[in-house]
Amino acid sequence: MTMSARLTLILCAALLSACASRTPPPAPVVRAPVVFGPSQAFSPAAEDVLFRALGLVGTPYRWGGNTPDSGFDCSGLIGFVYRDAAGISLPRSTREMIVMRAPNVGKEGLQTGDLIFFATNGGSQVSHAGIYVGEGRFVHAPATGGTVKLDSLSKAYWQKAYLSAKRVLQPGQLAHNP
Repeated sequence: MTMSARLTLILCAALLSACASRTPPPAPVVRAPVVFGPSQAFSPAAEDVLFRALGLVGTPYRWGGNTPDSGFDCSGLIGFVYRDAAGISLPRSTREMIVMRAPNVGKEGLQTGDLIFFATNGGSQVSHAGIYVGEGRFVHAPATGGTVKLDSLSKAYWQKAYLSAKRVLQPGQLAHNP
């Protein structure tokens, strides 16, 4: 199955589960790498982050929220996914996340599981963040009245607001995507 077909299938499953009356259960833990081609392999940690983040699509936005039951703001979503899927505790705010000790990543080098940061209020101050899931897409909790969603970095709004990215997962845990 191609990477695009796999991501489409995962997205459809996530959207269907978001329509359910209860929060979807945690994604199953897959411990063997899944190989898509000669150089594309998902590591267990990156795949767990990917599935958990996509599984939360449709969860209501709530400022200060950090659980599926209460809803999420952008940093609460990120913190929950990394704690739940990878056992990694991250700082609570986007301002703390963008300065944490983790390698910076260029836009062209993004991998599944990387954190991406935006200045949505103009200027250069971080005000929003998401989890990169591959193929130019990311999961984030955008705004009051909305829900957690899958979005594209190719949209003009996100291109203009993009600041930087950080690699939280260690190199052996990364998924390699185009």
